[in-house]
Amino acid sequence: MKGHTSAGVIAQVAASAPSPPIPAMSALLRAANAARGQVLRAATSRAFAAAATAAGTPVINSHNEWDPLEEVIVGRVEGATIPEWHVAGKAVWPNKHWDMYKTKAGQPFLKELMEGAAKELDYLAEVLEGEGVIVRRPEAGKNDFNQPVETPDFTSRSQLYAAMPRDVLIVFGNEIVEAPMAWRSRYFEFRPYRKLIKEYFQRGGKWTAAPKPQMSDELYNEDWKAESGVFNSVVTEFEPTFDAAEFTRMGRDIFTQQSQVTNKFGIEWVRRHLGDDYKVHVLDFQDRNAMHIDGTFVPLMPGKLLANPFRPCITGRPVKTYSYKNKDYEYCLPEMFKGWEVFVAPEPELSKDHPLFFTSPWTATCNVLVVRPGTVVVEAHEKKAQQCFKDWGFEVIPVPFRNFMPFGGSFHCATCDVRRTGTLQSYFD
Repeated sequence: MKGHTSAGVIAQVAASAPSPPIPAMSALLRAANAARGQVLRAATSRAFAAAATAAGTPVINSHNEWDPLEEVIVGRVEGATIPEWHVAGKAVWPNKHWDMYKTKAGQPFLKELMEGAAKELDYLAEVLEGEGVIVRRPEAGKNDFNQPVETPDFTSRSQLYAAMPRDVLIVFGNEIVEAPMAWRSRYFEFRPYRKLIKEYFQRGGKWTAAPKPQMSDELYNEDWKAESGVFNSVVTEFEPTFDAAEFTRMGRDIFTQQSQVTNKFGIEWVRRHLGDDYKVHVLDFQDRNAMHIDGTFVPLMPGKLLANPFRPCITGRPVKTYSYKNKDYEYCLPEMFKGWEVFVAPEPELSKDHPLFFTSPWTATCNVLVVRPGTVVVEAHEKKAQQCFKDWGFEVIPVPFRNFMPFGGSFHCATCDVRRTGTLQSYFD
């Protein structure tokens, strides 16, 4: 076990969610030390980045989800604000939290939870730096997201956060793309990353912003209702929209799904933008509330795939049968995956009352981050998942993240890999 995963350090950061309030007497010292550490880490990351550029290393270079990680953006949760109730959220937000969105829009999330999540993000950054990865962070202040949004087409009482770079940014080769996300509260979510993106561009990287959606009422199915077992999208085909986390990269083959935030128009925009060097494949899953493929269909390395048992793939031929909660499931894959191993994620060990404002508990065991082939970051409390990965032949880096998960994701969501070692390849015959 590596030094950065020592029991003492994990015990210090992995306090049960939500984290206890920080004593007032130590708040200033703690804040000063944290600020000093952030400045030093930022300066170190900039120095490494400049050195990499001088050495001829590509500024932006990422072709899949598993090559050795060299540079990554880790999100920030500071200033996270409760978005207002909207039909687009109704399609994915757990209904037990609907009253929160209806009555507390524009207010910050629970302070103790945000403080705990911020600590976990900082610790994740330290762990990745300990693995030799350059870590960059977006700009996010406590008052950046509580401001209303108003355009000629809509108004929104508040914004959301800069916690999930994976949702707004995706790298294809040497190009970073800003996604046209479907929620009005996320209209300006690109802003905390613009300083970084401009730097990458000035150092030689490619930068594309997908067409900004109008987000007028025509984009939404205002009469949306959940239909049992049937996918029915809340977003129409009025204009292209997609979240970056709806695409997973496997070299020349890109996999995606139509979802509650990604429409066919958006998928077609990506297909045409990427051109003939790539093939974009649309998969179907047994998931009426589909949102973000990286909690459902997770490539770990060539020939190995992590599957969410609660949302089986129904595209292609049957490749695996398993039981979950006394029901038999059949997992299908396109013929191109012939010979691949499909690992079924274990059921999360989260308690039923753990707050999850945006997502399902499966984030805890499915939304992992691959640091290099055969090495994955796994949530520190998820002992069954850690053991499964070890049994499957992977090295596990345990990192506590239960305070962060209420905000809508885990390690893959909270990061965007800017550079990985490797070249564009085809992993399928």
